[in-house]
Amino acid sequence: MSDGHDHGHGHGHHHARPPHKHSLRHRLSHLLTPHSHETADKLDSALESSARGMRALWVSLAVLGTTALAQAVVVAMSGSVALLGDTVHNTADALTAVPLGIAFVLGRRAATRRFTYGYGRAEDLAGIAIVLTIAASAAFAGWTAIGRLIDPRPVEHIPAVAVAALVGFAGNEWVARYRIRVGREIGSAALVADGLHARTDGFTSLAVLLGAGGAALGWQLADPIVGLAITAAITLVLRDAAREVFRRVMDAVDPALVDRAERALRDVPGVCEVGELRLRWIGHRLRAEVAVVVDGEATVRQAHGIAVDAEHALLHAVPRLTAALVHADPAPVPGEADPHLALAHHT
Repeated sequence: MSDGHDHGHGHGHHHARPPHKHSLRHRLSHLLTPHSHETADKLDSALESSARGMRALWVSLAVLGTTALAQAVVVAMSGSVALLGDTVHNTADALTAVPLGIAFVLGRRAATRRFTYGYGRAEDLAGIAIVLTIAASAAFAGWTAIGRLIDPRPVEHIPAVAVAALVGFAGNEWVARYRIRVGREIGSAALVADGLHARTDGFTSLAVLLGAGGAALGWQLADPIVGLAITAAITLVLRDAAREVFRRVMDAVDPALVDRAERALRDVPGVCEVGELRLRWIGHRLRAEVAVVVDGEATVRQAHGIAVDAEHALLHAVPRLTAALVHADPAPVPGEADPHLALAHHT
């Protein structure tokens, strides 16, 4: 006997729901969190469903964009490659809001006959765009710094460079405080993490002060060396971003989530054993597919009730899980053929 469920409800204890209805309100895409660059945590449900979260995304874009523009003016005046690297970094951080915003809008669209799972995977495409943007910024900053090492030139308008570095720090710190405050108020761990990452970017801006100080003391190589250090910092961010995007595209999940789901299922009355369990991300929501073993003498209604209880347990136990397909298998008895034998030649 088998039974399958695929209910897209949240954790609001809405038990009286018709079968096979898919709630779409949780299919909103993540923001990725733009800059923690860990796509598995970029937009959680609170951020996805909150107008305040989206507003925080766009305000961050405006502040970091203005900061980068002010720094770019000083770069043109001074020729500082350290400040150039920081400016490129801040620009890339600001621009992450664009693909994330697009993914967020696409993620709101309902599933169709062609896109039966909805458009949540648009976030994965946004993640790839972000990785490419970070890679381009690292390559440009590194190329410029190496060129200045080969052909050293004095940095002009050193006081302006120092002020621009402080502006970069102030812009990132303001964004960090804003994201952290809004993230905590709306319950978004992703936005809080994003704010913490912006704070580390602020310290990268302060590194430009070291280059300006060295240039003021007559050490021309100080500026390109700091530029290379900033390039290295961007490369570390790129590594983490690429790893997380690769995992998401390959449907990777934290093994701890699988363990947690299995424990929850084994505690459900009527579940004799847990079979194959699969989890995958669609946007920033999880879907599950699992086979559970039940008493072979159970009626269809009894097996259905166990499957519903199993789904309910999963929705409570696994964060961000929005739907589960539960298949009930009868417990084997001695001498009985495998009920799935007819499918063997298809696997």
